[in-house]
Amino acid sequence: MSAWIQNPLRHLGQRLRTCPPIDTTLLTHFQGKARERGYTLSEGQHRVIEAMATQLAALEQGQARSLYLHGSVGRGKSWLLDGFFQAVPTTAKRRLHFHDFFARLHEGMHRHRALDDALGATLDALLGDCQVLCFDEFHVHDIGDAMLLTRLFGALFERGVFLLVTSNYAPEGLLPNPLYHERFLPVIRLINGRMQVLEVGGDTDFRSLPANREQQRFTQGHYVWPGDEVQRSALNLPEEQPVMLEVNKRPLRALAIDGRRIVLAFSDLCERATAVIDYLVLAGQYDEWIIDGLDDLAECSLAAQQRFANLVDVLYDQDRQVTVIGKRPLEQSLGGPLADLMRTRSRLGQLHQIGPT
Repeated sequence: MSAWIQNPLRHLGQRLRTCPPIDTTLLTHFQGKARERGYTLSEGQHRVIEAMATQLAALEQGQARSLYLHGSVGRGKSWLLDGFFQAVPTTAKRRLHFHDFFARLHEGMHRHRALDDALGATLDALLGDCQVLCFDEFHVHDIGDAMLLTRLFGALFERGVFLLVTSNYAPEGLLPNPLYHERFLPVIRLINGRMQVLEVGGDTDFRSLPANREQQRFTQGHYVWPGDEVQRSALNLPEEQPVMLEVNKRPLRALAIDGRRIVLAFSDLCERATAVIDYLVLAGQYDEWIIDGLDDLAECSLAAQQRFANLVDVLYDQDRQVTVIGKRPLEQSLGGPLADLMRTRSRLGQLHQIGPT
């Protein structure tokens, strides 16, 4: 264990003499959790914890600066966010997956569209008197979303809300499409101007550690290929009896339902006009998902690739057990240029792999 972990207060005292008092509860929390999981915190995590502790103290004085954490998949960004959220003493706080929040934001904006301040009314309904808002998995690839984000971030800062955001992308890497990137620059400038931007680095993929795998239902699932009769029988799948569901007033076919288990075709979920809000509704109803018929994403449209990436994000965040039945090995199934597939590959890579015998 590094000297920093064994004596964090001494090192922080040397490096942050001019900062507000450090909150020792937060430092003790991360120190204990790191020991429990048997790993050493990276230098990037050290810096983030220091910044979090500083801002936690500043929150009590109303002087905190929002934080934007970015880094590669599996570097502990969500873990750090959760630890900070638990340590914030106020009850006026929310911890949200960005997919979830943004889907509900769109829904609320539509519902309040007749009002002069539809955004304000929607934020009132979604957040109430929230003072601390933690967004996990922030990203943007759609120009329509990008325009709304400019207004959203401006409104949140105007309300005095403290933001903690995690993302796989540095601010400059958001909305990378060169056709639209310039139009997103106001948001990037707002993030860099109003938030402390920190990279969470390190060589270890913390999702691969046994302690993390044992605590998640998601990682108890399987990736099975090529999905032959022997494999399907071993999975003990519900008997196929297609059912038409109504999800957010739209039809969606399920191949089979057995209690809180659901079997869905990849084509129905990702090659039709489904949305994050649909996945969230279904994730609330079904604990175990079987997604059947994944082939090579590189042969699918960008829209289908994005839907699949969003679907995996939701199921991972909601910690649902997932079995994906593919037609080829996993490494041959997740091709495609979509940036978010980096995260999808990491997450599905945690599933138990079952190939032909």
